[in-house]
Amino acid sequence: MEKNHYQQLTRTFQRLSRFSHLGSIAHWDMAAMMPAGGSEARGEALAELGVLQHQILTDKKVAEWLAGAQQENLSDDEQANLREMTRAYQQAALLPESLVEAKSLAGNRCEHAWRTQRKNNDWAGFAPNLQEVVRLSREEARIRAEASGGKPYDALLDIYEPGMTSSRLDVLFADLKSWLPDLLQKVVEKQSGQTLIDPQGPFPTDSQRQLGLDAMALLGFDFNGGRLDVSSHPFCGGVPEDVRITTRYDENDLLSALFGVIHETGHARYEQNLPRQWAGQPVAQARSMGVHESQSLFFEMQLGRSNAFLKQLLPMIQQRFGNQPAFTLDNFTAWSQRVERGYIRVDADEVSYPAHVILRYEIESALINGEIEVEDIPALWNEKMQQYLGLSTEGNYRNGCMQDIHWTDGGFGYFPSYTLGAMYAAQLFQAARKALPELDSQLNAGNFSPLFGWLKENIWQHGSRFSTSELIVKATGEDLNSRYFRDHLMARYL
Repeated sequence: MEKNHYQQLTRTFQRLSRFSHLGSIAHWDMAAMMPAGGSEARGEALAELGVLQHQILTDKKVAEWLAGAQQENLSDDEQANLREMTRAYQQAALLPESLVEAKSLAGNRCEHAWRTQRKNNDWAGFAPNLQEVVRLSREEARIRAEASGGKPYDALLDIYEPGMTSSRLDVLFADLKSWLPDLLQKVVEKQSGQTLIDPQGPFPTDSQRQLGLDAMALLGFDFNGGRLDVSSHPFCGGVPEDVRITTRYDENDLLSALFGVIHETGHARYEQNLPRQWAGQPVAQARSMGVHESQSLFFEMQLGRSNAFLKQLLPMIQQRFGNQPAFTLDNFTAWSQRVERGYIRVDADEVSYPAHVILRYEIESALINGEIEVEDIPALWNEKMQQYLGLSTEGNYRNGCMQDIHWTDGGFGYFPSYTLGAMYAAQLFQAARKALPELDSQLNAGNFSPLFGWLKENIWQHGSRFSTSELIVKATGEDLNSRYFRDHLMARYL
């Protein structure tokens, strides 16, 4: 039996993939290179592109081909691709074109203004832009929830983490909240007895950039298919053949940009190793944002903050910044594994990090479900920061509720993927250690290839071939289990 319907679909999704390629590079340019005056025109161009993709994807012929392809004799891989195509069509077909365009325009406007407003601690200027983004996101959530029969927030969560629900998240996060504050307190108390020497800056941006490139090379980044640049919020974008990493530099802080680069390199290695034989098809895309964040946190936390990796990193730092007293192995390791309650999520250590995510999840789910309004965010943020981290953000919007970029473009439902990613990462590292008995001695010797080979075999090469649960079960022998994350934190810090 011929696969005419399926082949029509693969051609359509290949076309959509090429438009997505152009859009992702235009987004990268907007964040990293574009002069401020180009914002409005770029926003309009990206909105136009979004509408075009939406029109192609929701054409009634696509629905006919999807139905026809169900009757065709497809291989297992083709059936997985068809499943992902169907999901993409169903997600898009729910939304009217006007909403897609309005969301894109409002998001670009809010994100561009945020760059200046955050610097100026200007909540009053930021709030009206965010209100419009929230209004449109609630409209999207309502439409999606009516189709799925779930809660509005769950309908947005499902975009980033298919199959996840807030009721399951509530159980996972309640477990975290039952032991994490006590662990955080114990680690802070334990470390307060350490006398550490702080590195003496300044650390010139050019040297920090070179150090970041050194770390990317150590971690196997393919520079023939990607590059490193600067933006006001670190991210990884582009496409598997052309991955764009960005970070931000502070000449008084050595670790922030460096570990930002290491984090984004984890995202990049995943993208660079997705199945190229399926390039342009939905099955070749990353499985979910939780799995994507598991790779960045695997690189940044599981591997990047380990004694074995820090031992490899230190000579590179000494080469770039000289051999000062802070750069002994014991001091540098203790300094890199320092646990402190801080304001900024992207700079947080792995013990306090989940508190930042739970705070955002609780606020954004209430916001989308209509239980609170935008004007309630600063007070709620301050209340939860005090409750979870013992810090006040009253009046400090730039380091409080304005610090992140995700809400500016309507990325509601994204934040939980960070802590899901931390849990997946701990479970994956434990499984790799079990599968590779020599792993610890290999890492100590600076040989990371076996570990990366294991990740490629078990995660990277599969793309979206399996559901998240299937992928994790195949790689580790069981579904998500937060015990591995707890065990990892206790072993490293206590």
